[in-house]
Amino acid sequence: MRTLKAVAPGNSARVVNIGGAGPVKRRIMEMGIIKGSDVFVRKVAPLGDPMEVTVRGYELSLRKSDAELIEVDTVSG
Repeated sequence: MRTLKAVAPGNSARVVNIGGAGPVKRRIMEMGIIKGSDVFVRKVAPLGDPMEVTVRGYELSLRKSDAELIEVDTVSG
């Protein structure tokens, strides 16, 4: 399965599953990133951290280590 970390800037993906446990998973979900959400990757910092994403109209910064826990599928259309 592909993770959000692998999605290139300018592309969208749909969340299939969120890995991790406890506080890490809770933090991701509190940002509004839940199963079925569409995530648009706006940009990635030059050294890889953080990723700038848009979820449900909100612009968020996401650590690459957290992005590795988010399984995604490409959004068609």
